[in-house]
Amino acid sequence: MYINACSTISHQNSFKNENWINELTLLNDESELITPNYKEFITPTALRRMSKIIKMSLACGKDCIEQSGIENPDAIIVGTGLGCLADTEKFLDNSLTIKGLIPPTSFIQSTHNTIAGQISLALKNHNYNVTHTQNSLSFEHALIDSILCLNEEDSNILVGSADEAIPLLGEIIDNLGFEKISKHMTSGASFFMLSNNKTNTSKAKLIDSYTVGLNNSDPKKVINEFLEQNNTSLNNIDLVLSNSFGSINISEIEELFNSTKVTPVEQYTGYHLTNAAFSMHLATETLNQDSTIKRILIYNTLNNSNIGFTLLQSLEA
Repeated sequence: MYINACSTISHQNSFKNENWINELTLLNDESELITPNYKEFITPTALRRMSKIIKMSLACGKDCIEQSGIENPDAIIVGTGLGCLADTEKFLDNSLTIKGLIPPTSFIQSTHNTIAGQISLALKNHNYNVTHTQNSLSFEHALIDSILCLNEEDSNILVGSADEAIPLLGEIIDNLGFEKISKHMTSGASFFMLSNNKTNTSKAKLIDSYTVGLNNSDPKKVINEFLEQNNTSLNNIDLVLSNSFGSINISEIEELFNSTKVTPVEQYTGYHLTNAAFSMHLATETLNQDSTIKRILIYNTLNNSNIGFTLLQSLEA
């Protein structure tokens, strides 16, 4: 499968900037989400009613459409870990404070599939439309679904993910004992146009995505099995992009991959349940721009009980 377009809104200058991977900066307490002028993608009337997560997703989705030159994708597939948190909080607050009938708008807009639905409405797209929400593996499951679609009869899939941070989320994380990362809970959205066809916009190849959840499997064994299934080995991996939930030391991850270089991406994107999608954009642009790197493995252990793998390859490999 070919990655023919990528679009990301993050704490990096990643939106509509092909050189953003050369401008990466480490996050700190003052880092903020870098957002585009949403009026370029969304009408002012609609914009007023949209939460941050919907704005990010629509802008990235439309940007991918524009980059790829595809008028309308054969499917829209979205992964989100926590969905539309701002509208969920608003609905729950209304439930506690309003007597009588509760306005339904915030409830309607709080559901996880609002993201994919709003993109579909904006594009007037009536094709396959689905949302995957499997905790920290939501994006990988969206990718797996996309691969299945491309292996059938679809030609172009818009796939992506989005999650948003709200102040209440930081308080919850604190109460769960993750004070180390509570100040780095972030928002972000990444979308991609996947295709069976190589075009003049193709940047890299998506080889496979795989997940292991809620078990005590030996990570080293699972890594090797995944690579073997894709006819490769650790010796052929040039870079590993990892992310964890602040509780795994990077040295522990490096031990799993022998001498392969490991780069932790949370230092650039912060913590949200689908930041593996940020890793995929980073990997895609790296493969597209650095001829010495042929294969990149994304190793997602954001939730220590779940492991997600995504393997990408350069167009020339």
